[in-house]
Amino acid sequence: MDEQKLSSTNIAILLQSARWALAFTWRVNKWLLVILTIITLLHSLAPAALAITVRGLVNAIAEGVDSRFSETSVILYWLSLGFGVTLLETLGDFAVKYFHRRLHDELNIVITADVLEHASRLDMVYFEDIRFQDMLERTQQGVAQRFSLFISKILTIGANIVQMISLVVILAAIEPLIIVVLIIIAIPYMFFQWRLAKERYKMEFNRITKQRWTRYFVMHLTSQDWVPEVKLLGLAPLLINKFRALMTEFRDHNQKVTRRIFWGSSLYATIAALGFYVTFARVALRVVDSNLTLGDIAIYGGAMARLRSSLERAVMAMTAALEHTLYIANLREFFELEPTLQKSTSEGLELLDCKGGITIDDVVFTYPGAEKPTLKGISLRVEPGETVAIVGRNGVGKTTLVKLIARLYDPTEGQIALDGVDIRQLSLDFWHKQIAFVFQRYGRYEATAAENIAYGDWQNLMDNQERIETIARLSDAHQMIEEMPDGYETRLGRMFGTHTLSGGQWQKIAIARAFAGDASLLILDEPTSNLDPRTEYRIFSNFRALAHGRTAILISHRFSTVSMADRILVMEDGRIIENGSHDELMALGGEYATLYELHQRRLAHNGAS
Repeated sequence: MDEQKLSSTNIAILLQSARWALAFTWRVNKWLLVILTIITLLHSLAPAALAITVRGLVNAIAEGVDSRFSETSVILYWLSLGFGVTLLETLGDFAVKYFHRRLHDELNIVITADVLEHASRLDMVYFEDIRFQDMLERTQQGVAQRFSLFISKILTIGANIVQMISLVVILAAIEPLIIVVLIIIAIPYMFFQWRLAKERYKMEFNRITKQRWTRYFVMHLTSQDWVPEVKLLGLAPLLINKFRALMTEFRDHNQKVTRRIFWGSSLYATIAALGFYVTFARVALRVVDSNLTLGDIAIYGGAMARLRSSLERAVMAMTAALEHTLYIANLREFFELEPTLQKSTSEGLELLDCKGGITIDDVVFTYPGAEKPTLKGISLRVEPGETVAIVGRNGVGKTTLVKLIARLYDPTEGQIALDGVDIRQLSLDFWHKQIAFVFQRYGRYEATAAENIAYGDWQNLMDNQERIETIARLSDAHQMIEEMPDGYETRLGRMFGTHTLSGGQWQKIAIARAFAGDASLLILDEPTSNLDPRTEYRIFSNFRALAHGRTAILISHRFSTVSMADRILVMEDGRIIENGSHDELMALGGEYATLYELHQRRLAHNGAS
């Protein structure tokens, strides 16, 4: 991610973004873009046409003083023409807004969906990078609206340039000095607005991390997950003060830019009014000298006001377009990111008969930006259908290892194979379908209880109520769901749902979801941490039925669960230091035995108390 390139404000970035945005819009709906462009440009000619009709009307009235009847038809002609132009200008304005709204809706659908699809293909490593978080924040800040406004500003620039040219042709024919005045006024004003736009551009780009901090403070002060602890610790005043400090900084910067805009625009308005009225005075004096007609001064006054307005709109549109390139350039950069694991989830091999045997050969892994590896030469063989438990103290690399197996990351060194085939050669889509994973931070989906379970294999289970209930019974969730207000149709969650669950209840749902699919490998990372011992025992009593011969890897600190595994691995400092059954490891008297004895003492102490 080239932040120096993204934060650049030279004309090349504007032109590149304009070409890319127009090409993208052309692909989305070329006919809407063509129609909108034609209507916008035709609409821009209306002021010049109206000025000509006003001139003709005023001259016809002046000339009709001596010949009332003969000039009446001419006056009616110019009145009719003026009415037609005015009507077309009004309808054209409505048409521009109508087609722009339609184009915005088309862009909104395509861009938002493309952003979500592209984000879903990117690797976990991106989402753990602070620079990517800043980029994602910019991408999420109404990027479709910004994109649509960018197209609108580009069309506005073109329309106002056409409008200015048409008006200057008319005005210059009456008073050539207007060209000189226009150049003297327009060029300095354009550079002034350009400098301000670049300043706003860089200001918005550089404050994005602080904007994420403001969202962080708001979330901690309003989210139901954080409010209890914030209240008990009395953190609200501290967090609010931090939030207020950032917002005050934003306000001060905004006011500084706003003051410059006010004084610069006021100076421009004064000079522009003086310059235009000098030329207007020359036209008025020439009318008195009979060098020009009354129609000339009438058209000059109206066209001059329109020209001034068009000039200001064109300059403002150009500077606004530059500001929008912050979001357009960021969007381009976002779409240019490529997944490092696999460019397409459909690329690679698919095994016809997946048995679920896992081989890990001398795997080393270091997180991006970390100085030391988290895993240091892990080698392991898990037989098809075997249940293996991994234990160890916190931070020794247990979760990292199973995430590598699930290929959320690739090893820094070494190889992980499925049934003898390097998983990097497999289709990522295929491999992920072979895995059922219960994470420590399991999903709490705003959906019905049935849908929460069906999400484990949504392509096949969304309408299979019988299978959903079977899975729920095996995972000890059926009775809990039946007691909900609407049973399996109860909508869960705190955002849109009607029923909230405890941590243990959500965990039951998560476990059921993991067993919903036909995965060949089950990975359970602390699957019963929020469950009471009795519920845990019932779930693991059904474990064999739930797994029905599938390979399972289990991480747990509960030794009652771990002891049910076929084999237990003990990890320490990124390495496997012990490997065997519960009885074998207890007889060994090493780390596992020490952890087990500590666990038993804690249970005895809790029971005694």
